[in-house]
Amino acid sequence: MSGHSKWSTIKRKKAAMDAKRSKVFSTAIKEITVAVKEGGSDPDANPRLRLAIANAKGVNLPKDNIQRAISKAGEKDTANFQEVTYEGYAPFGVGVYIECLTDNIQRTVAAIRSYLNKYNGKLETHGALNFIFDRKGVFTVPKKDLDEEDFIMEVIDAGAEDVETEGDYFTIYTAMEDFGSMQRKLEQMGLEAESQELQRIPKTTVNLNKEQAKQVLKLIEALEEDDDVQNVFHNMELTDEIMEEM
Repeated sequence: MSGHSKWSTIKRKKAAMDAKRSKVFSTAIKEITVAVKEGGSDPDANPRLRLAIANAKGVNLPKDNIQRAISKAGEKDTANFQEVTYEGYAPFGVGVYIECLTDNIQRTVAAIRSYLNKYNGKLETHGALNFIFDRKGVFTVPKKDLDEEDFIMEVIDAGAEDVETEGDYFTIYTAMEDFGSMQRKLEQMGLEAESQELQRIPKTTVNLNKEQAKQVLKLIEALEEDDDVQNVFHNMELTDEIMEEM
């Protein structure tokens, strides 16, 4: 997982910029809606809602908007979103894993297929990219005044598989089944993660030149701008040159 913190850093910076637009807020609100419909409106009794609220705060969704989303999610006429995932290939053999929340699966799959076709990609069958990605818990925690060595030892004892440091942040990786226990550990330590989510981490990466990477990035950006798309994961190697393009 070494080097994956580059992707986390990009995502963090991108979220800060996107927060000025509506997409990142609508993504957070959808997550809250699904969590409430799945487990109720009490965050103390609904771990998924607790996570959705934490991540909404991480993208600076105002407190009033969060509470309004929780209240509205319980109304009968609120859209029922379904979680769906799509797997495929971008140009040059780069795998893309696309997570969506949608109230119209036919619309969503048609849109995903059209983006892939437009940018010379290909939609694959479900499970086709299992050999490329692992699902891991990823926590981004501000360093603040934490003692780095003590912090790393504590979270490793709590089940962290890896801890990376990048700038003012720690990035913690856990097995998917240890996600909840790491949440509880951070709460016990009195720490609030800036983001905490399950991500698709590539086992292997594809190294592209700058021009090839630009073509892949056009597809990724098109997917990310779709209202039904929550997350897009890929296994393109993020070199410093490519990071400058992002």
